[in-house]
Amino acid sequence: MKNVILIGFMGVGKGSVAREVAQNSSYMTIDTDDLIESMQNKKIKKIFEQEGEKYFRSLEKKVALWLEKSVSNTLISTGGGFYKQKNLKKIATVVFLDSPFDEIIKRIKKHPNAENKLKKRPLLQDLQKAKELYDLRRPEYLKLSDIVIDVTKKSAQECAKELLKKVKKHA
Repeated sequence: MKNVILIGFMGVGKGSVAREVAQNSSYMTIDTDDLIESMQNKKIKKIFEQEGEKYFRSLEKKVALWLEKSVSNTLISTGGGFYKQKNLKKIATVVFLDSPFDEIIKRIKKHPNAENKLKKRPLLQDLQKAKELYDLRRPEYLKLSDIVIDVTKKSAQECAKELLKKVKKHA
């Protein structure tokens, strides 16, 4: 079994889908943002505030290199900008979780912990800028992906089921 890496815009549900996959398959799961927070002993928001985005992206690169050399049979959920790592295809089959921007924001706002979900994402503080970032990234996500899953109006469980089916066909 090869690694699977989830890419997509922040808030699209990569972590939720990864947890569902872990419960319904033999995949282990890890999250690149969690790895970075553990490495730095700081929340992502604090890393952005104290060190800046450039430093954060250097940490993502470090994690990407480690994943390539050290991880197998794992489903990897990533931060929204992780897709820019040059070795992505060497790490895993790339699965893009796709949804319109407005649907992503609705999904976040419907979450019981919506306020904290928005607060912990520094790049979602200005929705106009976030929309511009989404418009810039979406074509790049599509270009990089081996598999695309439209998550719009689907539960994490439905997305996980579709992902496992498509990954099996892709192998």
